[in-house]
Amino acid sequence: MTDSSRETLRQLELQSLRSLQLSRLNAVLEVAGKRPFYQQRLAGIELPLVSLSQLESIPLLGKSDLVADQRGQPARIFDQPPEIYSRLHQTSGTSGWPMPVVDTASDWNWWLDCWDFVLDEAAVTSGDIAMMAFSFGPFIGFWTANDALVRRGAMVVPGGGMSSENRLRMIEDYRCRIVCCTPTYALHLVTVAEKCGIDLPSTAVDRIIVAGEPGGSMKVVRERIENAWDARVIDHTGASELGAWGFGSTDGKGIHVIESEFIAEVLRFDEQHPRGIPARDGEEAELVMTNLGRLGGPAIRYRTGDIVRAYRNHDQACRFLWLDGGVLGRADDMMVIRGVNVFPSSVEAIVREVDPSVEFRMIASRHDEMDQLSIEIESDDATASALSDLLRDRLAMRVGVITVPDQTLPRFEAKARRLIDQRNVRPES
Repeated sequence: MTDSSRETLRQLELQSLRSLQLSRLNAVLEVAGKRPFYQQRLAGIELPLVSLSQLESIPLLGKSDLVADQRGQPARIFDQPPEIYSRLHQTSGTSGWPMPVVDTASDWNWWLDCWDFVLDEAAVTSGDIAMMAFSFGPFIGFWTANDALVRRGAMVVPGGGMSSENRLRMIEDYRCRIVCCTPTYALHLVTVAEKCGIDLPSTAVDRIIVAGEPGGSMKVVRERIENAWDARVIDHTGASELGAWGFGSTDGKGIHVIESEFIAEVLRFDEQHPRGIPARDGEEAELVMTNLGRLGGPAIRYRTGDIVRAYRNHDQACRFLWLDGGVLGRADDMMVIRGVNVFPSSVEAIVREVDPSVEFRMIASRHDEMDQLSIEIESDDATASALSDLLRDRLAMRVGVITVPDQTLPRFEAKARRLIDQRNVRPES
């Protein structure tokens, strides 16, 4: 796919976009209907579909539907002979073991096609040098970003298996212009640079591509990274089960769904609507996705668990569906604390208002049958007091804020895990 063809897709009128999606969806359904996993799910559905509205007749797909019965077996949608797959990664499963995901060579190229939208937004050229500041482990991480950069002709500097200081030295030595990492790690590198006497604005870095967790579309986090590095932040979203489905909007305030490669439904689920009903523009609801190019393991109407605030009518230059603030939280992470719905990402946004780079963690516990939330933070008493007041004002409840010594909380290169849920942990007798 050429640069001009991607730009054409970004500017498609809605009717033309829907026509393209319907054509590609029917091609996916034709393939899926012959596969063991989807034969029963598509039984009784007349193909080809004549309208995208008929998509809702297909059952929703949850993560529990994907998990295989035995450890080491790929997610159930990858039900073709093993020899056709050439890439293996894994995501966290729901049955106590990692869930493998596999890709054919063609599917992997499709991943890279999706990443091209991110690289376009970052204005990546063959003259760029990129530091991949993540560990090259079994999780999908930035593997696809690495290969997409290589395919575009950029020079890639692998930063796996080394300290943060050494990565910063390599950024200096090789005059890297791009850094790929999580938002949390970009902030962590700011702290390391200060301790090592490295002046980040004097490096060649002028773009930072972030993924893996909220933050890139969060104003206070994005601005802290951009100011500390003197570089532009470009957000990205994806999932191992789905593919690379979104890229940051030019203003940095949200995410565009790559609608030429995915069909997005934004649905509200409740007791009266267990199958979901479409959300209104700007209403917080769950993102349900169908990928259109991963034929070795298509995900049809997959409940991502991501809570978003989507707008079809917006003033962005790109016409694709726009998610204000990116991914706002996870449906399965939502806690009800003393009657208040609380998302960890919302708490993090409040923490970042007080100190964008501070390390912290949330602890959910249960006392006298009531859920409680407290925060441990590496800060002084004044910062903790300011945070406590802001949490009370924003959440309409008191949250205990406890200071802990510097460098005592865990750091993360990959997706940060700052919520410790102790609500179902029974005290020792």
